[in-house]
Amino acid sequence: KTQIMNQEWEMDLDRKVTFFKCIKWQFEDTLDPINCTFHYFCDSLYAGDYPQIIDVLVFFFFTFSYLTTLIVVLKKVISRRRIRREEEEEEDDDDDDSDKAKRYLLPSGPISLPLILLILAKGQRINTLFPISIFGPAILQLVQLSVLIFENNIEKEASFVFFEASTISGILHASIYLDAVILPYYTGFDALVTSTSSGVCKSCICRKEPLTVGGTIVAYRGWSSTTFLVVSVLCLRIICKLCREEAKTKKVMVIKNVVEGLAWTVLIRDCVYLAVMSPVEEPVLLRVFVFGSVLMLICFYVITQVCCLVSRRQSKKTTNT
Repeated sequence: KTQIMNQEWEMDLDRKVTFFKCIKWQFEDTLDPINCTFHYFCDSLYAGDYPQIIDVLVFFFFTFSYLTTLIVVLKKVISRRRIRREEEEEEDDDDDDSDKAKRYLLPSGPISLPLILLILAKGQRINTLFPISIFGPAILQLVQLSVLIFENNIEKEASFVFFEASTISGILHASIYLDAVILPYYTGFDALVTSTSSGVCKSCICRKEPLTVGGTIVAYRGWSSTTFLVVSVLCLRIICKLCREEAKTKKVMVIKNVVEGLAWTVLIRDCVYLAVMSPVEEPVLLRVFVFGSVLMLICFYVITQVCCLVSRRQSKKTTNT
């Protein structure tokens, strides 16, 4: 009995792996249109996984990027508490330090962002200890988070525009690469959960409804409103930099602040959604820890920003009175 149970478990596990690795589902005519309205089978699988050491390296890189972002955020918050309105020169120096850290260490910087693009581009084969199909969205969110938190203070307009444009390109490419990893995974999860096996082959399934790309169970996408809003913030920063008239600059700043607020809102929504709705059985604790850590960093920064805004308004009221 034990051997039979082990064989059944291995067959079930092998079936799950086939569904999650499938990159092309083929529709074919059915002989039983009543009980099997739509019949599909997996026509193509992606190549095998990389060695586990690659997953370990990716995990350590993600941890380093997260800790770097956390340290710079803490430094920024602490320095803002110490700096008063009359110490403008010290504040500018701190902004320069933060800008240097962003350009060289943070996830959206010129060193980390190309590595993240490489990880997401090869994400389908990073699928053992730290699967990108599960934790890839957290990597993209970390990039989006660092973009929203840290603004560049490059004085030269050409350099500023080039840097921001390259960041925009990196975020768009990262979103596309991420979708190429998670959409087949979500499709396979939908096929596994909402379909019945036809018994014709290991991956042959019967469905009452058509199988769509990405499935209908998990709604998250890399190419989404979150990416659009983050890119819009970067575009508005470029416009503010290039705008010569002060009146137009103020209008653009108002629009930028509104868009940035919306970006924070949808980013928090995505983190909460993925921590709860990610299609994964194991490891649940690691999934909650990863997305919870990103959410904690977002909430910490947003709360500190709100507190700073409230304190500034109160100080203005006291000075006016």
